[in-house]
Amino acid sequence: MKVLIVEDDGVIAGAVARHMESWGCQTKIAEDLRDVTGEFVRYDPQLVLLDITLPFYNGYYWCGEIRKLSKVPIIFISSASDNLNIIMAMNMGADDFIAKPFDLAVLTAKVQALLRRTYDFKLSGRVLEHRGVLLQADESCLSYQGARLELTKNELRILQVLMENNGRTVSRETLMKRLWESDSFVDENALSVNVARLRKKLEGLGLRDYIGTRKGQGYIVE
Repeated sequence: MKVLIVEDDGVIAGAVARHMESWGCQTKIAEDLRDVTGEFVRYDPQLVLLDITLPFYNGYYWCGEIRKLSKVPIIFISSASDNLNIIMAMNMGADDFIAKPFDLAVLTAKVQALLRRTYDFKLSGRVLEHRGVLLQADESCLSYQGARLELTKNELRILQVLMENNGRTVSRETLMKRLWESDSFVDENALSVNVARLRKKLEGLGLRDYIGTRKGQGYIVE
């Protein structure tokens, strides 16, 4: 169980992290509160504990941004626990709300109950990020600077393997095996056609040359 804690109070964040770890959870306290979405993508948690009052952007904003990427459970923890804030949190996509100050045992019980009744997580649905491009494998789409692009199954597989190996050249043979999930021979022209279509879609979002070609070797994103 990986838990991301987004909290501006270091004392509270540390106490929550230690308690969750004592129950076998792996925790991370978000360090860059200017880029909570980036912290989320890089850590790929199975639960987010999120405060409302944060510097730069509040918890409502970050909840909305995370909901664009994932259905991961989100619990707000905040001293701003009036009905208006609770309703706002739920409308933004939160799954629960815990008012400060709270008992750590109560927090643990709520976390366990939420996980039991909500999601059967599949790690294959994780989000990949490179140069501002977010690839959501479970929804077959990518997003970039607020725009969203739907991908075909083949386009998704090609981009997924390239982003998993960003900075490294991926051979055409490797891509073909991943694309068709087979070791049998496949016409290389079909791969070229799929890559060309994907590049055209990416160019439509302003991502010209996002997929590079290494002549005689394969393709690369860098």
